Amino acid sequence: MNVKEIMTTEPATCTPDTSLEEVAKLLVKYDCGAIPVMRSREALKPVGIVTDRDIVCRIIATGTDARALTAQDCMSTPCVTIAPTASLDACCEKMEQYLIRRLVVVDKEGFCLGVVSQADIARRKVDKAGEVVKEVSRPSRSASAVKPLEAAAPAH
Repeated sequence: MNVKEIMTTEPATCTPDTSLEEVAKLLVKYDCGAIPVMRSREALKPVGIVTDRDIVCRIIATGTDARALTAQDCMSTPCVTIAPTASLDACCEKMEQYLIRRLVVVDKEGFCLGVVSQADIARRKVDKAGEVVKEVSRPSRSASAVKPLEAAAPAH
């Protein structure tokens, strides 16, 4: 089984200049935990990702007024991606490597095709999902250690 068989296609997306309020509304409307940030509405190439946790830990918890900010102010970048043809094992390994719960699925040109999450894996491959959850959720990550993924390479 590969990523394209389990990914969410046509995910909600935003651009760097989308207000955080609008990003939060998208999280609610689409009942998801992350919104990929695209270069522009015309160029659907991911430049980052905003999670509900990013908004809470990087903005709200610091007392910053979220109403004045955009996705660009909060997103993790670069966006960690994976090819649609990648195996579920490769997908899980990448999630464990970067300690993340979601990967943006891109084609050979880097255009967004979808998102694959731990939940997608759990619905198909329960034993592997438990392993990923265990590795990604290790308690050694403190709240102060949560920073943008600037050092992460967006390889797929």
